[in-house]
Amino acid sequence: MRMKRYSTALACVAGAALTFAAASTLSAQKATTSEGERVLQVRRALERLPYYGVFDFIAYRVEKGTVMLFGFAYRGDLRSDAEAAVKRVAGIDEVQNKIELLPASQNDDRIRWATFYNIYTDDFLSRYARGGQMAARYDAAQFARFPGMQPYGGDYPIHIIVKGGRTTLVGVVDNEGDKTIAGVRAREVPQTFGVENELMITKK
Repeated sequence: MRMKRYSTALACVAGAALTFAAASTLSAQKATTSEGERVLQVRRALERLPYYGVFDFIAYRVEKGTVMLFGFAYRGDLRSDAEAAVKRVAGIDEVQNKIELLPASQNDDRIRWATFYNIYTDDFLSRYARGGQMAARYDAAQFARFPGMQPYGGDYPIHIIVKGGRTTLVGVVDNEGDKTIAGVRAREVPQTFGVENELMITKK
């Protein structure tokens, strides 16, 4: 899935998506501050998307007045909603939307929910679910009944992307051990053709 090129995950953005060189003049410092504020506003606009879920993944890059969106959308309206939200940010002149819409597939849905359950009800990983194991079990029981529905991504930092029977884990965890366990749980799902573990470790 080439997920590594999406270096700025919405689930784990902790700062700007750009690296700014040190400014040598006051005007350059002001320009840099303006760029940093713009990046932060883009991040906030994406975080406020109401249908951004655990089966989606959005990354972005800001270059002056242009925003490039990358990633995968489980629902088609998320792709257009993300573009519309970013366009409303002051100072953004152009949006290049490269978010890929994941194809509809009953088998992929089965893998998504089985992976979700395996990860978020695990004794070690359930702390990543807001509300713990009980909340994860409840969400799995409620949302899985309705095709196209999914738990809100802000409640689940480990995002599960499935395409053509192949799973990619993206997002953030606290340590290498949790990353390894998440990969193991994803690989335990029957008839999964492959698992790429692209989870990032939070810096403390």
